[in-house]
Amino acid sequence: MAIGTTSRRDTPATVLAAIATFGLLLGWATYGLHGTTPLVERATNSVSAWIIWTAVAGALIRVRQLAVRGGALMMLAACGAYYVTSALGDTFGAGGLGTAAVWSVAGLAGGPLLGWAGWTVRRGRGDVRAAAGAAIATVVLGEALWLGLTLHYRGEAVAFLAVGALLTALLTVYLARAGVHRYWLCTALAPVGGFAFYLAEEGILDGLLGSL
Repeated sequence: MAIGTTSRRDTPATVLAAIATFGLLLGWATYGLHGTTPLVERATNSVSAWIIWTAVAGALIRVRQLAVRGGALMMLAACGAYYVTSALGDTFGAGGLGTAAVWSVAGLAGGPLLGWAGWTVRRGRGDVRAAAGAAIATVVLGEALWLGLTLHYRGEAVAFLAVGALLTALLTVYLARAGVHRYWLCTALAPVGGFAFYLAEEGILDGLLGSL
């Protein structure tokens, strides 16, 4: 996925094929790690895990528009692989198609945003890089709130909060060293975005899944 030289590896088809392959492996691994330790299962079977990898992919791609498209493709590939593996494992329930559809739509919304965010943090210009960094950390912090306030998984919530805070700090330091003038916006916006993400997950996503 990393594009080091101008060659056939730089072609959109090659980049998107690599992203799709990784997405398929991500979805398969997510299902395969069900039933392991609670922390490993939660760390892989989460919105954050898929989104963070999408941001990493965006950062590795040279062309912004390709990073955006790649973000959508990775989410669709991961979702498809997860539910196909679930069907093969005889755990695809009666509401499986509806659930898969909801997560696919969510992936189509979040994937391009995080692909863009990863690209922007590494290759963008101006203060928008700080906002993009906050968008990446937002997902982890928002999921921490959802785990703690909605599901009451306090241990996992604390772990996600710690990871989200560390990720925010690392991104802020990276942006400061990259010369972004208002690098501190990453730290300021990430908690606000995390709360907004929690409200969206609680009010929209959970409502759609609960209606299936």
